Amino acid sequence: MTGVTDHGRERLAELARRTGVATSYVGWDTDTHEVSDETLIAVLGALGVDAGDDERIGQALAELDVAPWRAFVPPVTVVTEHDDAWFWIHVPHGDPVDVRIRTEGGELRDAHQLDHWWDPRDVDGTLVGRATFAVPGDLEPGYHTIEATDPGRGGTASAPLIVTPRRLSTADDLLGSQRWGIATQLYSVRSAGSWGIGDFADLAAMAEIAGATHGADFIQVNPLHAAQPRPPVEASPYLPTTRRFVNPIYLRVTDIPELAELPDHKRARVGRLAKKFVTENTSTEKIKRNKAFRAKLAALELIYEVPLSKERKQAYRRFRMREGDGLRDFATWCALVEKYGLESPKWEGVLTDPAEVRRRRRKVKDRVGFYTWLQWLCDEQLAAAQQTALASGMSIGVIADLAVGVGRHSADVWMLGDVLATGASVGAPPDGFSQQGQNWSQPPWHPIRLAQAGYEPFRDMIRTVLRHAGGLRVDHILGLFRLWWIPEGNSAAEGTYVHYDHQALLGILALEAQRAGAVIIGEDLGVFEPWVQDTLRDRGILGCSILWFEHGPYAPIPPENYRELCLTSVTTHDLPPTVGYLAGDHIALRDRLGLLTESVDDERAREERDRDAILALAVERGLWSPDIPLTDERTVLALYRLIACSPSVLLGVALVDAVGERRIQNQPGTDSHQYPNWRIPLADDEGKPVTVEDLATDRRLAALAEALKESGVG
Repeated sequence: MTGVTDHGRERLAELARRTGVATSYVGWDTDTHEVSDETLIAVLGALGVDAGDDERIGQALAELDVAPWRAFVPPVTVVTEHDDAWFWIHVPHGDPVDVRIRTEGGELRDAHQLDHWWDPRDVDGTLVGRATFAVPGDLEPGYHTIEATDPGRGGTASAPLIVTPRRLSTADDLLGSQRWGIATQLYSVRSAGSWGIGDFADLAAMAEIAGATHGADFIQVNPLHAAQPRPPVEASPYLPTTRRFVNPIYLRVTDIPELAELPDHKRARVGRLAKKFVTENTSTEKIKRNKAFRAKLAALELIYEVPLSKERKQAYRRFRMREGDGLRDFATWCALVEKYGLESPKWEGVLTDPAEVRRRRRKVKDRVGFYTWLQWLCDEQLAAAQQTALASGMSIGVIADLAVGVGRHSADVWMLGDVLATGASVGAPPDGFSQQGQNWSQPPWHPIRLAQAGYEPFRDMIRTVLRHAGGLRVDHILGLFRLWWIPEGNSAAEGTYVHYDHQALLGILALEAQRAGAVIIGEDLGVFEPWVQDTLRDRGILGCSILWFEHGPYAPIPPENYRELCLTSVTTHDLPPTVGYLAGDHIALRDRLGLLTESVDDERAREERDRDAILALAVERGLWSPDIPLTDERTVLALYRLIACSPSVLLGVALVDAVGERRIQNQPGTDSHQYPNWRIPLADDEGKPVTVEDLATDRRLAALAEALKESGVG
């Protein structure tokens, strides 16, 4: 029960709508679902809006009206190039104001005042007027600054003015041809030189094989975001501690130049650590991340003691200067976690006390240096992987992956403060894929405070992730439009959507991608308004199509009708490899784990009906015959030939399909006690391990690449 009356409920709904909180939504079942008052009040509370009773709802509505008028300049203005855009300035009514725009290059431009009249209003006892100014239509995309001066009072203020590209040119560069690439979970593919887990050198080697041998144009990997600085580490790459920096578990220790400068006895110790993983590299048992990371950290501690050469020292200095305070703060978080523990109140409380942060940083100065150095090594080895990919003939190279968010006890939560909301978690409402809904245990961006921060945390994150990538897959890009917020203590089904300024977020994403020359792919699967995909297309952002999900009201969509600006695949990491999907392995697993809300027979019948309808498309095109067993590799080849019939500019080949793997990498809605998510090493159809070296001569991979070539891809 709440303290809101019947009359108050109408105003509560108004407050929610004005704050971007949905009071109802259309679910996967196409029904409209009303959001309860309790959920609305809880979500508003997570946004910092007290709506516990009628009086406080009225106060919150009044504050919404007056709050913008308290600001001299808007916290941020994000516009699209060549638009007729404007911004406001607030001064005491009747006061003059001088407004100029400083371009990113340092040029000062006068701002033209528009003849728009706004009634002045009383703000905390002062009559305040609003003046509006035009954004020059010829401003180049970039990060500019509004500078305003009130001559009468002598006050000055500045705020970001971000001009974003109307459309990514990298998307248009793809039109007119079809390219394919490999999609893989990097940690799962080992080589003779790995330490029990795939690494950056393995990424480079896979890219070279895929590009030079088979003509692939990209290699798409799981998020490489940083996890905990010390074991135990989170297995899921989609639950990192920061999305800006990289996980050093992927470092190839033996590729670090300073290793050669170690004294013989220390170099021998590194060699002994490496030998522990000779058998691990060919094991098909669960990947042992913690064992691998402990060994790598032991070796890295030794190498860190080696002085850098003059050239290496200069390169390291340039890296630190480029990454700035964000890198320093992340390394500080790592050092403090190492000293106090992940959830310790001994250091979490220093967030708002810069002096205390500086004091504690000085006490762990060397450890801050160590974690800074690790990020530099990651940057170097990622750069080498992308260079190898391009040198192999790939036109795109590495496609990175951006997770939806970070864990609750994470570096980003500590570093970004109230830009991430507390009291709520990101997830998804119930749908046909996860019928109980999903709670991803991630604090969402606070839409208002992110804007007040000038979107700087968002743009820094995108810029860093794109530094050594030719593309970026944005997981659940629908979250840039709206996110499903689950109040703390609620079930995943007891949430609602919170809306974001998608034009601003998409624009900044496009701006950073344009500067990096990168392709952006939005994972746009799930429930969304019809106009969302049109918006992505218009900004030059690719969508995603998964063969099994491409269904119309009564039948599967013919691949010829798929979107052109799209990455199309047969399967995804949240589904079994294609052989397992055809056999219904996911239904059996979900039934065993109690994840179904329908009977297993009904679920299997529905899935088999949809599966058979898609196979019928392959039969119609002469790509498959019902005489071929479902789990035969020829069926897999037929399905990839089927998606090659689409106009989609990019086709993704799951590496698990290319080698015959059947095991599920991840089962949504489960934890590590229920299923070994993100810990399945790559194996073939007989359960034998597949290494990077094996890929060079793998018969199935060669056959799949040849099938795509025969279909006109590449």
